[in-house]
Amino acid sequence: MNFELTHIPERAAKPRTSGVTMVMDKGLSLREAEDLVSASGHLTDLVKLGFGTSLISNNVQKKIDLYKEAGIRVYLGGTLFEAFLIRGQFEDYLRLLDRFKLDTAEVSDGSIELNHDKKCELISILAKNYRVLSEVGSKEAGIIIHPNKWKSMMKAELEAGSWMVIAEARESGNVGIYRPNGSAHVSLISKILSVIPQDRILWEAPQKAQQVWFINQLGANVNLGNIAPNEVIPLETLRLGVRGDTFFNYLPENINANEVVANMKLKK
Repeated sequence: MNFELTHIPERAAKPRTSGVTMVMDKGLSLREAEDLVSASGHLTDLVKLGFGTSLISNNVQKKIDLYKEAGIRVYLGGTLFEAFLIRGQFEDYLRLLDRFKLDTAEVSDGSIELNHDKKCELISILAKNYRVLSEVGSKEAGIIIHPNKWKSMMKAELEAGSWMVIAEARESGNVGIYRPNGSAHVSLISKILSVIPQDRILWEAPQKAQQVWFINQLGANVNLGNIAPNEVIPLETLRLGVRGDTFFNYLPENINANEVVANMKLKK
């Protein structure tokens, strides 16, 4: 903090296990990655090299090293994992993780159909050597997964060795845990939280309204992902209540600005 304000919620220092912010890198240049680290590296816990962008982006290893030096965990997008898997190149994927010196991996099945027992087996294999984030939910609009299935899949994946389970929303924020208009699927989220600990879920929330909704419902230390690089600081202001949408979240109840000013000893 650059200065002190009262009634600011406590935020753990990195490395965090709650209140995590995951940033989506969709092909940033090395200079842009440097700017991200300079501006908000202290607020960023994870960077996902989104979908298959690491296949064609320049300076991937330099970016990974830059993020890691800033205390940020880096992992490859789940779609790339699926691209390797469906081509029968799982061993090549493992070698790629080691080549990039990554300690975190994502397991997903948002684009392919994968037997859930097989998915959990892959999680268990990866969890022996990597910190695993596993994603639940389809990337396809219109595919509805019953809440009981969300719960059972998330529970099984955590038991298989996942560090956190990711609730799918895509970078657009209009599938999975959200309705097509981007609003939260409230009943689904409530049912997930009835069985899965909040600190073990990373909610994808690319839209500001979605970030506000989760902070209002679950507090400053909710885990949020798919955050744009230039939205990390704005998100942190939402978490801390120094932005209009969450301004009164942490202030005393019924506080009144006119009464506060009236009680101040102002110099005239």
